[in-house]
Amino acid sequence: MNKAVNDGSGVWSATGFRPGTRAGSADGPAAEVWSGSWVAGRLGVELVGDEGLGELLGLALRRNPKRAHLLVSNVLGKHVPQSPAVVYGYGFALGLRVRDLLGEDEAGRAVVLGYAETATGLGHSVADGVGLAPCLHSTRRPVEGVATAGGFEESHSHATSHLLLPENPDLLATDGPLVLVDDEFSTGNTILNTIRDLHARYPRGRYVIVALVDMRSAADLGRLADFAREIDATVDLVTAASGTVRLPEGVLEKGQALVAEHEREAVVATPGSRPEPGAIARVDLGWPQGLADGGRHGFTPEHRVRLEGALPAMAARITEALPLRARRGRVLVLGFEELMYAPLRLGVALEKLTDAEVRYSTTTRSPVLAVDDPGYAIRTRLVFPAHDGPADGPGERYAYNVAGGGFDAVVAVVDSAADTPELHAPDGLLAQLAAHAGSVLLAVVPSYVPGSVPETAKEPAPESVERPSMLPEPLRGPDFSSYAADEVGWLLQDLSDTRLEAPVEEREEAIQSGGAHYAESLPVEYQPSPEYQELFRDALAGSAARIALAVGAVTETVLAERSPRPVLVSLARAGTPVGVLMRRWAQHRHGLDLPHYAVSIVRGRGIDANALRWLAAHHDPADVVFVDGWTGKGAITRELAEALREFEASDGIGGFDPEIAVLADPGSCVRTYGTREDFLIPSACLNSTVSGLISRTVLRADLVGEHDYHGAKFYRELAATDVSVEFLDAISARFDEVGDAVDDRVKELLSADRSPTWEGWAAVERISEEYGIHDVNLVKPGVGETTRVLLRRVPWKILARAGAGADLDHVRLLAEQRGVPVEEVAELPYTCVGLIHPKYTRGATGADGKAVTV
Repeated sequence: MNKAVNDGSGVWSATGFRPGTRAGSADGPAAEVWSGSWVAGRLGVELVGDEGLGELLGLALRRNPKRAHLLVSNVLGKHVPQSPAVVYGYGFALGLRVRDLLGEDEAGRAVVLGYAETATGLGHSVADGVGLAPCLHSTRRPVEGVATAGGFEESHSHATSHLLLPENPDLLATDGPLVLVDDEFSTGNTILNTIRDLHARYPRGRYVIVALVDMRSAADLGRLADFAREIDATVDLVTAASGTVRLPEGVLEKGQALVAEHEREAVVATPGSRPEPGAIARVDLGWPQGLADGGRHGFTPEHRVRLEGALPAMAARITEALPLRARRGRVLVLGFEELMYAPLRLGVALEKLTDAEVRYSTTTRSPVLAVDDPGYAIRTRLVFPAHDGPADGPGERYAYNVAGGGFDAVVAVVDSAADTPELHAPDGLLAQLAAHAGSVLLAVVPSYVPGSVPETAKEPAPESVERPSMLPEPLRGPDFSSYAADEVGWLLQDLSDTRLEAPVEEREEAIQSGGAHYAESLPVEYQPSPEYQELFRDALAGSAARIALAVGAVTETVLAERSPRPVLVSLARAGTPVGVLMRRWAQHRHGLDLPHYAVSIVRGRGIDANALRWLAAHHDPADVVFVDGWTGKGAITRELAEALREFEASDGIGGFDPEIAVLADPGSCVRTYGTREDFLIPSACLNSTVSGLISRTVLRADLVGEHDYHGAKFYRELAATDVSVEFLDAISARFDEVGDAVDDRVKELLSADRSPTWEGWAAVERISEEYGIHDVNLVKPGVGETTRVLLRRVPWKILARAGAGADLDHVRLLAEQRGVPVEEVAELPYTCVGLIHPKYTRGATGADGKAVTV
């Protein structure tokens, strides 16, 4: 077996990697066999270049009379299944380098052009890294009625003609930099031909060529500078690695002979040992209406924002459709020829959401010899008929290294133009995949054609046109809440004059008996004793800087990852003080005046659909970021995701991102948070008097009609004890002093794996069983949720982590006042957990109102 050792720049050959020139010998410990050694040994081909070049590239043989060898990228996601995050990360990193090269102003004027079919996803990923650059990719699929803005030939390819079909004819007519992206820069002919053609039509002063690898020969190295002088423009080159391929005399003829010899016994994958083909099913992605499927006709920053917002929900739909085994197993997201970016981003989102080992690759037109040898880059191939009615007629298409990959499921992502009878035929792609995977999911992305309007978008139903105009504007202070009018708009109806309060014990009995939902009434507002008020102020003074740090961290994460100008939508009411603080941070640090609204979400009933309708009518749903105070076991996180799916199904409005941004995520339920510590957030100590004097929200059929917002009360009478603004000001005053710490934490967060582990939910299930409760809804983990139990419910007992300090002073005081035992537990994932009385009747509480045992 040939071994390759990578310990510095040098030569990759049949005998391995050799530092420096060909005269050396392989040294060092044995490594995995290089996936180019089979070709190198038989043809005498050598790969020379940077350290790690052989890890990026392998070699295969083309079934092509124009060129013998094929450089097979391990990080492109075309022929070799790879982690979607790795594939996307390489392109995004190249985009960041382009942005640094151009500077912010020039990067903001750039246009990115990727090459079909191989570099369409790479071009998109580079555009994402550049920042605000629109992306266009060439295509081999002509589209009736769309004018050609350019075209060129790829001389060595099996399919040479490229078309440029931008929806906006002015996309290429700007004078900003043009960034051209391909997987490799070899002779440079294709890219230089493109620039020459476009420069004659749309002259500009700067071009940037981007490729994963620069593989020019010594003879080609000087051509770029000569070309730049010829067109009188700056032409830069940005690559991840560089090197060249040394080809011996007669390599083309030798290669063709090898192909002919091995085609007779080629590895065309067969079902192998699988006794039965896997199941084939469709999954509805819920693709946003009217969103382009990729850059064939141009993909703008606005498209990108919409896609970002929709990805988590689409990945969740895929996850739910996967068999349980696959969710913890090995899953391939398989794109389709030029459709690389959409499946790549779905793969990245799926990788974040599941425990599965996710890989990504795409089908291709490229005919390549398959040889089942560890020293060869293309081990197996699936062969199937073209299924999108290609302009050059029917022919074979291929999926490489899928058979034998051990995939429990394959998610095949195609556009609707390719969802044809040929796709579903007995010899079609789906049948081929089913023969080699436990299950196959088909996800169809609507093919975007400029000027077309989806049927569902042409004539909205009369009700969907009428409803937004009927919905009132948000309520604002001082008429509703003690917050300033610009701090938050409440998408609620005012029920202040309605009697809704009931004694805690009566509410608990009704809730647990199933006679009423907790959102149909309100608990009597807890009036804190002077001792408790003093404890709140001590807690606020002691934790203000800690909270300010978390506020800054979560806000900066949102600005970096979700939207540069997010619309903050807090989940009333615990999320609302956090939303106000995030808005204040964005204004203080960046001068941004972010909109902020508060909406109602009710466990078991979902989010206020009318509030969503108002938001969609006034803002891009992709910009909406839902905000909450903290996570407990993650029930609201799940509730929101499910509610948004139902809303999209009922109203046809997509794009809302179900990922909640929280101040603290002790339950590890979300990706966007300021901290995962379980500590005292003083706003949890009180009810309305720290939340703008607003009650928790109410949803009751006799009060909330079909076209009404959920309701809430404004407790004006409690103004004397209101500390809402005091709480906000105390934390805002610490923004400057925590600035450096915020920057450090954000760097850590953005580079960390923040995938939810849901360990909080697992802990709650364990506690529920250990304590004989058998209902996770009666287990409230974390300092905030435990406080709510003591203020609003009938508590049974409190579990406290042994050694927990001042964070639990208020919990101990409330427990003492209500006669609730506090039990110290040695190993507890939260600082504390509140247990609601599991068999509650009014008889379970003594005459003095204190809790008794079961």
